[in-house]
Amino acid sequence: MPRKTTVPSQSIKVTPLALSQLHIRLEFLEKEHQSLLKQIKRKRTELKNFVEQMRSFGTEFLNKATPGFRKMAELDQEIHALFEEIFTTRKFGKQTLKNIQAVYRDLQVTGAISLKPNSQQLNTLDESFDNEDSQSDFSKETSEQQHQYWQGQQSIDSASFVRTDDQRKIRQTFLKLAEIFHPDKARDSETQKSHTEIMKEINKAYQEGDLARLLEIEQSQQPLEIIDNNNEDDLTRRCRTLEQHNQILLAQYEKLKQELRLTKNTPEGTMVCDSRKAAKKGIDAMAEIVETMESQINVVSEIRDFVKDFREQKITIKEFLAGPTHLHSLDEETIEDILEQMLSELMR
Repeated sequence: MPRKTTVPSQSIKVTPLALSQLHIRLEFLEKEHQSLLKQIKRKRTELKNFVEQMRSFGTEFLNKATPGFRKMAELDQEIHALFEEIFTTRKFGKQTLKNIQAVYRDLQVTGAISLKPNSQQLNTLDESFDNEDSQSDFSKETSEQQHQYWQGQQSIDSASFVRTDDQRKIRQTFLKLAEIFHPDKARDSETQKSHTEIMKEINKAYQEGDLARLLEIEQSQQPLEIIDNNNEDDLTRRCRTLEQHNQILLAQYEKLKQELRLTKNTPEGTMVCDSRKAAKKGIDAMAEIVETMESQINVVSEIRDFVKDFREQKITIKEFLAGPTHLHSLDEETIEDILEQMLSELMR
């Protein structure tokens, strides 16, 4: 009996392997695209919320700490005035004068009172004090910190425009949306009003190089692009477009992460982060800051009284040169350091 030969039906259509691969690739890119949009939206919201918390924390801190700052400033001015009076109204031997000037200088360099680099009395100190060198080191350190900060800021500001392709894609999307939503093309006042609001968002996103926001607007206001799933050219074009968009979105996501990281590393950001940790442990960080400031006001008040007693000759030169006993523990610290480190110490 002859063997029957099975002939494939002509109605069965076999999808080429390349086309199947494109389908898989497109599905992956679309999922990646949506994931990046969600991540960027979450990170943008996180950054916005953190900045708002910084502003809120800063406002509360200023409201509660301003009276303390004013009191500290008054005490600071009073102490400087007392020393100026001592130097101008009392007569001392050369070595004694130098020793008293050294006490005045130490109060400044330890942060107990403000620096007076142009003070006539300080300028007459012996070169062994190395006053100029210490100020130079401080200025150098501050300059380096500022350089690092602004370098980071510049990196953030330019991250969206590193590559020409990025600019081109952002501009193409912007022009496409502007063509659709330009208010002048609206046919009625209601539509014109709606388009005006949308264009504000489009312009803001374009100025910030925010492709994710432009794509969000495009997807929310327009139906998705219709492509032929059996057309290799359509699939290839769509994959290429998504690849380019995803690269830009990934760069934008990294930019937001960097900006959030830099924001958290600022003094204000660190205080907010530490206050969050403190709150989890039931600690009122703001109350602790105010309490610390009050304790420092008490310290400076005692210094003021100590210098005042010397001016009025209620204590001897020997007692004055020995300094207030409570000040010994502050020799290597400044009041500013204490305020900045207080929260982090609570977390240990």
